[in-house]
Amino acid sequence: MLYPLLIQWLAKRKSPNQLVFETEKDFPEVTVILAAHNEEKVIRQKIESTFRCSYPQEKIKMLIGSDASTDQTNMIVSELQQKYNGLRLKAFEKRTGKAGIINQLATEADTPVLILTDANVIFTEKTIIEMVKHFKNEEIKLVGGNIVNSHNSIEGISIQEEKYISRENRIKYAEGVLWGTMAGAFGGCYAIRKEYFSPVPPRFFMDDFYITMNVLEKGGKAVMELKALCFEDVSNKPSEEFRRKIRISIGNYQNLLRYKKLIFSSKPGLSFSFISHKILRWLGPFFLILAFVSNIFLFQRSLFYQLTFYVQLGLLLIPLLDTFLRSIKVHLTLLRLISHFYFMNMALLIGFFRFLKGVESNIWQPTQRFQ
Repeated sequence: MLYPLLIQWLAKRKSPNQLVFETEKDFPEVTVILAAHNEEKVIRQKIESTFRCSYPQEKIKMLIGSDASTDQTNMIVSELQQKYNGLRLKAFEKRTGKAGIINQLATEADTPVLILTDANVIFTEKTIIEMVKHFKNEEIKLVGGNIVNSHNSIEGISIQEEKYISRENRIKYAEGVLWGTMAGAFGGCYAIRKEYFSPVPPRFFMDDFYITMNVLEKGGKAVMELKALCFEDVSNKPSEEFRRKIRISIGNYQNLLRYKKLIFSSKPGLSFSFISHKILRWLGPFFLILAFVSNIFLFQRSLFYQLTFYVQLGLLLIPLLDTFLRSIKVHLTLLRLISHFYFMNMALLIGFFRFLKGVESNIWQPTQRFQ
């Protein structure tokens, strides 16, 4: 809790990057890269939002890798190729996984800037231009977009997720302003210089975090642009989001093992942001277990430890209470937020043990759209 408050306070004293492209002729060509599997519900809107933006149209290319889609995704993309000259479809006959697809598409791209995105992240008119403008500054190698939840419902978990994402955006923005060490772009929307794109290893989850940390490892700066606004239909179904969180958690521990040496980085702010923003959170479930077990052994020592035990026990029971209240259509925001905290830590714990077991495949099933 102290880290977000501290860096946001420090960031108020600093200005974001001011060395940006300002005239249309100066902006570089970009390639929008997208891996899609059965995205017929959103792919048309995604493509049209890309080509209707204010970025110079002749400088936009879009490569879509269809990961053995069995719905109308390929047909829709093929149809829109007649309308947009910069659009190209690469159909994969066998499931490849997001990382494998973006690796191949990035190799085929012939522009100096790549924009990696997801099918359900819809661009606004200024999304691309607000990200790419920062590449006039040679120190900046990666720019994250500002993803906002487009569908909130009190009945599910989208409100909790929106609050979490909003908080993450503020933290990442502050990290970028202070040190250029944004700890992980959101995979739904970010831009990167092509020469700094690093192929994601096989069976690796969290390709966005891997690519971002590779930029930082090489000495480049990663920042976030709040004006690069885009909208995502965040999952509202607890079971869908829990499945996604477990997948993310596996990737977290993979990346911790891969980038553990950055804990001791000499780059200003990198170790601090990596440890405070990410590693301590990933260790959260173990801290919770340790605190509860320790409290059991200290229970007889004093009234204070008895009180803390009952407080912890009560908090652990809140998800059960919230589930019951939800079943009778009673929605209390505070209970939902506490439940979401334990929900995320449970996913982290399950993800840790699946990471230890080993990952056989990183092929994914997209979360349900428009729940």
